[in-house]
Amino acid sequence: MSTPIRFYYQGAVREVTQAAPTQTILQHVREDLHCTGTKEGCAEGDCGACTVVIGTLGADGQVEMKAVNSCIQLTPTLDGKALFTVEDLQQPNGLLHPVQQAMVECHGSQCGFCTPGFVMSLWGMYLKQEGREPTRCQIDDALSGNLCRCTGYRPIIDAAKRMGELPAVQFDRAALAARLAPLQRGAMATYSAGGASFYAPRTLDELVRIRAGKPEAVLLAGSTDIGLWVTKQMRELGDIIYLGHVDALKQVVERDGMIEIGAGVALEDAYKAVCAHYPDQLSAMWQRFASLPIRNAGTLGGNVANGSPIGDSMPWLIALGARVVLRDAAGERELALEDLYLGYQKKDLQPGEFVQAVRVPLPRAGVRFRTYKLAKRFDQDISAVCAAFALRIDGGVVAEARIAFGGMAATPKRAAQTEALLLGQPWSEAALDAAMAMLARDYAPLSDMRASSAYRMKAAQNLLRRFWFETRQHNPLAADAVNAFAVRA
Repeated sequence: MSTPIRFYYQGAVREVTQAAPTQTILQHVREDLHCTGTKEGCAEGDCGACTVVIGTLGADGQVEMKAVNSCIQLTPTLDGKALFTVEDLQQPNGLLHPVQQAMVECHGSQCGFCTPGFVMSLWGMYLKQEGREPTRCQIDDALSGNLCRCTGYRPIIDAAKRMGELPAVQFDRAALAARLAPLQRGAMATYSAGGASFYAPRTLDELVRIRAGKPEAVLLAGSTDIGLWVTKQMRELGDIIYLGHVDALKQVVERDGMIEIGAGVALEDAYKAVCAHYPDQLSAMWQRFASLPIRNAGTLGGNVANGSPIGDSMPWLIALGARVVLRDAAGERELALEDLYLGYQKKDLQPGEFVQAVRVPLPRAGVRFRTYKLAKRFDQDISAVCAAFALRIDGGVVAEARIAFGGMAATPKRAAQTEALLLGQPWSEAALDAAMAMLARDYAPLSDMRASSAYRMKAAQNLLRRFWFETRQHNPLAADAVNAFAVRA
């Protein structure tokens, strides 16, 4: 029996019973609810015209509000949540919300197509700041997923500063929590339409059972990749198993020298947890990984399970020695992350098995760790090359070496021969030069629209040299001496 999708929108609980399981939230908002302020631009989570804010009731009873791209999120994922679009911002007395008023005063809109998306991203930041003045870096981050062809962004940034100066409008999270509480389900719900089913387990045991019974079903976490299968590739997904309601997969715990991050933890929260221990080494990658709406929706577990050769998380995870915990009906299985990837889009996953968690080592004495991303844009861009280096130096000699790259092979891959060459050698410029040359034997990168093979190889070698500049024994350079974006604050 199919269970209707229930969510809170514009002061009422809405039910969906006939929509396809792969209908996007954007399609539902525009075509079914007839709220056309939210726009479709790219249909791949890249331009931000479709930005909405989703309210989710956590296990602690608190409501979390996050801006996401509605063009790649599927309607059934709204079950038990609240949806907010640009139509919701007008105040009961008819006045504009401070976010909207600031956009008017600062002339932040020209053609207007992208404006609703910018407004919703700014509202997401407005809620998060709770009256605190945002820094320029926080503004840039909040708007990293929104593109505009008209204004040049300066008026929009001015509006982001101005909105906090206007009379504040409070958002009643407690009232929303009371509205959402009756919509929460205690057991797995199944929504079916058009010959396909959307399974939403609530517990790990339910997930294990449904996955064992339907090993061919598509596992859906943040939909930041699978959403494009629908909108760009027009694929029929068949049955879907959704991980987003399994609270057991949303835990971050520290034990046995590891940070264990559940497969359902959002990228934003996962990076925040790891950056608490590696602030200087990973904060730049955190900021440059996709955009805030993508990080709000996507999960680290999904990023790892997808295993894209150009995924930005895998190189630094592999360099740190991360391990992945797999689960099926027989129990748990753990392996080194690099061993999960057997070839392009081929992984060591058995039928019925799924990624349960990622285990990231905590910092160790003597380990010098850095990660770097090269892309054409600072924000919201896929890497041409992503590099991560972790060397343990003992008495000036390389005692351990882990080097990993993305964008250089069919999978995220370690530089095994380069690592072997460095072991036991002084961390010197001579060793560096030899290691740079050896990289050409570890990788044979392809040429594509992002970069040529020659560029990738030269860039990889030069990133290793940059790492040496930052970690050499004598006169190591500070990050602001080698990072063109270090002045951002």
